[in-house]
Amino acid sequence: MAREQLEVLNALDVAKTQLYHFTAIIIAGMGFFTDAYDLFSISLVSKLLGRIYYTKPGAPKPGTYPEVFLLLRTGVAPFR
Repeated sequence: MAREQLEVLNALDVAKTQLYHFTAIIIAGMGFFTDAYDLFSISLVSKLLGRIYYTKPGAPKPGTYPEVFLLLRTGVAPFR
């Protein structure tokens, strides 16, 4: 199995640059972008959820997402 993987990598190393290579780069870049965007948006969505669902009527400040749920949500996000 290791020999087959080395053959594939060697074939990629000696191959001329083709459309396939650019396609692979674009797909990998899109995956990186969407994963980074997901991790970035978690903090924004958590604040919005706190303001929408955990606001107490008459309170001077907007509601906040409970700390336990915030820690769970941001702690599990990298492992999905």
